[in-house]
Amino acid sequence: MNIHESEKIAGILEDMGYSECADESQADIIVFNTCCIRDNAEKRALGNIGAVKHLKKINPQLILAVVGCMTQQEDAGLTLRQKYPYVDIVLGTNNLFELENCINKLRNSKKKSVLIDPNERPEVREGEKVYRTSGTNAWLNIMYGCNNFCTYCIVPYVRGRERSRKMVNILDEFKRLLDEGYKEITLLGQNVNSYGHDLADGSSFAKLLEEIAKIEGKHRVRFMTSHPKDLNREVIDIIAQSPTICNNIHLPIQSGSNKILQLMNRHYTREYYLDTIDAIKSKIPDCGITTDLMVGFPYETEEDFEDTLDIVRKVKYSSAFTFVYSVRRGTKAALMPQIPPEVSKDRITRLIAEQNKITKELSKTYEGKIFEVLCEDKAPKKEGFVCGRTDSGRLVTFKGDESLIGSFVNVKINKSQSASLFGDIAEE
Repeated sequence: MNIHESEKIAGILEDMGYSECADESQADIIVFNTCCIRDNAEKRALGNIGAVKHLKKINPQLILAVVGCMTQQEDAGLTLRQKYPYVDIVLGTNNLFELENCINKLRNSKKKSVLIDPNERPEVREGEKVYRTSGTNAWLNIMYGCNNFCTYCIVPYVRGRERSRKMVNILDEFKRLLDEGYKEITLLGQNVNSYGHDLADGSSFAKLLEEIAKIEGKHRVRFMTSHPKDLNREVIDIIAQSPTICNNIHLPIQSGSNKILQLMNRHYTREYYLDTIDAIKSKIPDCGITTDLMVGFPYETEEDFEDTLDIVRKVKYSSAFTFVYSVRRGTKAALMPQIPPEVSKDRITRLIAEQNKITKELSKTYEGKIFEVLCEDKAPKKEGFVCGRTDSGRLVTFKGDESLIGSFVNVKINKSQSASLFGDIAEE
């Protein structure tokens, strides 16, 4: 989501005549698109903003802008301007489209801008210019905002309530991206499964996928993120039946404990979640299932943590994003008793070890088999090799040159190493 939003910011700048430069010391404008979902992300953003102060002294004409989630928090915009007076433009999540006007105002009258619109349901904007940077993949927003109010999460407060794009606009953009040569399109939403709930025309995520599945051509479709409470059987059936929608579902559980799930306000139980997993595996046996897992949430006991480990063992995720709970000011969980850091550290270490063990075991099952891989890029630090992903989302590195990027290649897996797969192009 943040990557795609940065692409939209870059699209505004490109339309104004700016071009990307490799070194920030050569920049005429630097834009920090911030995240605040975890404390580390916010601290990193502030550290980076502080690190460019010397550039402003060297070049007083340099424009510095800070935008995004971090600035949308209550009083954050004004606080930022007070602590970092050399910043010229501060925009909240609802004001990104005003970047051009703010730059022009600064150029013409030397006036700085702080624009933070608190509107919980801002207008869904169409026709935004995008400077795409994700190679063979294109990101495509289908909705914005979130209505779930998980007790640990700041997103509904900084992104506003759910707003869905009209299906016709999504389908038009999807087809346009295919015409532009993109081979994989990822549908984005804070909770894609609740797409259409705010529209009066009967739109739903299942119906959107159904229409997308009708679009002909050799390409792939992925989506993120799914909330378990809203992933229905109709969506699972459509994925199972469509050759273009990837057999790869990211389904964040966060915790395996019913007590903790209730405290998190997740609106499902571990039993409901496992039933959904069973439905996926019965309809899509080769589906790559990934998740988000959090440890150290308030009131989490060793027994609660063991419930999470039990879920990991039962589901056997391809991979998992694992986190230590991070206090976010303004959320309900911030007022709850906090777990000691040393306990959280011990649990995250054990959780990662358990997931790594499972990922390694699953990787072994790929060996000796042939998979279709969409070649995405040159392999990092491996001359003469390229990499791409299987339909199920597993990364594969294989020998080949840059001419393969953007094409589908059959690769025989001959070796696995933890989460990584290695192979050779299969002979015809």
